[in-house]
Amino acid sequence: MDRTVRTVEDVFALLDGLFASRPETGREATGDGRDFWDSFYTDRSRPVPFFVAKPDENLAAHLDRGLITPGRALDLGCGAGRNALYLASHGFEVDAVDLSPVAVAWAEERARRADVTVRLLCGDAFTLPATALSGPYDLVVDSGFFHHLPPHRRVSYLALLDRVLAPGGHLALTGFAAGEQGMGSELGDADIYRERDLRGGLAYSPDSLRRIFSDLTEVELRRMRQEPAGSALFGEGFLWAALFRRGAAPAEHTPS
Repeated sequence: MDRTVRTVEDVFALLDGLFASRPETGREATGDGRDFWDSFYTDRSRPVPFFVAKPDENLAAHLDRGLITPGRALDLGCGAGRNALYLASHGFEVDAVDLSPVAVAWAEERARRADVTVRLLCGDAFTLPATALSGPYDLVVDSGFFHHLPPHRRVSYLALLDRVLAPGGHLALTGFAAGEQGMGSELGDADIYRERDLRGGLAYSPDSLRRIFSDLTEVELRRMRQEPAGSALFGEGFLWAALFRRGAAPAEHTPS
């Protein structure tokens, strides 16, 4: 008899387990997905778009336009570190986390070659101790992490943001776009659990992103620009590029 559920996190772990039996699809979204992602990153010659050592075009555009400025940054699901290294080279103090030791090792190699400093962490961003991702961060970057989460883990994601994102800080999010020329599964949340299958990642509409991140202020939400092969930037048109801002802390009032 299994009667182990006592906390919300116990429920989440139980739901994570629904996807663990599908390593080709949903397993990458759970804490058990380390083997999947290690295998994914092992062959660096694979024609995977985001294996390139280029930052997201929207991230570069935010910096060029002054929408974000150097400060403390956290890169969630950093992979081989392309965005983390870009930010570090532009004056940010960067923490970067990924579940895969293989991906983190690749990012470390790139950081050494580029002669930039990034604090790289290996583990599940939702279960790392608070001292590891202490914040506050002026910028949280997510290029492809959020769309691999099953619906219940959005709650964990928002709780993490609430804990680590500084007042006035920004979330730069890149993820699968629903609709024409988009990518990812458009199954409804209930059907995802019925099928126990993320189908490689979840697509989002603009309205769904605005609803999920309604506690933040939308700065920009658009399709990512498609970048040509010779560009110094990464850009794929099947992705959303969003920038949200957290409200400033309320001013303290001194007694008169």
